[in-house]
Amino acid sequence: MASTRIYRSISSAGTTTKATFSAWVKRSGLAEGFLFLSQESGNENFRIRFNPEVINIEVLGGGSVTGTLSTDRKFRDTNAWYHIVVALDSTLATADDRMKLYVNGVQETSFSARTNPSQNYNMRVNETGTQYIGSQDTSNYFDGSLTHVHYVDGTAYAASTFGEIDSTSGIWKPKTAPTVTYGTNGFFLKFENAGNMDLDSSGNNLSFTTAGTITQNTDTPTNNFATLNPIARYHSDTTSLSNGNLTHSLSNYSLNARSTLAMTAGKWYWEFKQSAVNNRAGVCTSGYNPNLDTDAADAYYGGANGGGGVYNMNTGAGTSWQRTNNDTSKNVDTPSGTALASGANDIISCALDVGTGKFHVAVNGTWLNSGNPATGANPQITLTNSSPDPLHVFSGFNTSNAMTTHFNFGSGFFGTTAVASANADGNGHGSFEYAVPSGYYALNTKNLKEFG
Repeated sequence: MASTRIYRSISSAGTTTKATFSAWVKRSGLAEGFLFLSQESGNENFRIRFNPEVINIEVLGGGSVTGTLSTDRKFRDTNAWYHIVVALDSTLATADDRMKLYVNGVQETSFSARTNPSQNYNMRVNETGTQYIGSQDTSNYFDGSLTHVHYVDGTAYAASTFGEIDSTSGIWKPKTAPTVTYGTNGFFLKFENAGNMDLDSSGNNLSFTTAGTITQNTDTPTNNFATLNPIARYHSDTTSLSNGNLTHSLSNYSLNARSTLAMTAGKWYWEFKQSAVNNRAGVCTSGYNPNLDTDAADAYYGGANGGGGVYNMNTGAGTSWQRTNNDTSKNVDTPSGTALASGANDIISCALDVGTGKFHVAVNGTWLNSGNPATGANPQITLTNSSPDPLHVFSGFNTSNAMTTHFNFGSGFFGTTAVASANADGNGHGSFEYAVPSGYYALNTKNLKEFG
């Protein structure tokens, strides 16, 4: 939602002393971003935001901050879903109970800044004005994903109303149909109706306006899919990742990124689409650190001093590359058969068997070398991982020209364009352009628990 906001006008005032906001959020970047804003006027509002790495809650009355909570701890994880609940009730006698914050079912009690509103204070909620989800009007957009956004007018609920512990995994998960009295201005945004993404499912049937584009995907709090990691990459350019960290856009051959989730065993499938040729794509070990390399131009190969290993292919030149741990040679392996030669806007499919090191590659649905990932026949390259380190999907560039690569780990999109054919893996997970080979799976937390 990096440039998208959802908003509605409040024409009928509700309860100004009690409210609850609950949302599951996954950050893509670590800049300041608003989750919710209730705006009566410029100097009268209630806000919930990342600022930029802490959670900050504020009540503004008359232009002054009259209530605030700012967490001590920082929320930097761009791979995790956070469940954030804010409960307001200024009628309570105990001052510390008037503003409560829960993260993943646990109430936060340690804050770097805390100002309690006075008893029965107008919390600047449910006043006539405008409510925003995902922005501060036209600025400070939240960069990430949102789902199961509840807002309640007139009641302060605990996090247990909206979430519970999964009896099998032990993780905190959403209650899909919580028992909630939403009040006059309450709403429930599931983001599950592809034809009406800002549909209110609370029963109030409130109307919202969406400015920008909401992209629906299969990544959820109960099954977290891989993305590219904005923290573990070689470059300081914070704009190189977008679209939920699934689009990699850079103009320098020494720049690269890796996936959030890693593979230690099993068989895995993913796709990417490139705007131009000469992308370096493949896998790298978790120990690979291109920032240690003294030759920046060498970093897309793996780096003579980078540590770890990079095993990748040049999508334009047709060669495959493997660099084992601290091996200074670059062209260690070449394809055993058909060389990889793809063009702009081609879709590349990757199927990796971690146990055998067999790496199959397809261009627009056709496996090179007459390969067959399901049987293991004729791989594009066989990797040798001489370290015990897990493997991550790797993206780098071998060109000084600007280019963009869109990854699909099962989200169902290349950038903001949906795949034409929605193909799931054998467990029913993911949405891919091409059929997932038998025995291979999307890189997500449920599959990793089973196979990885």
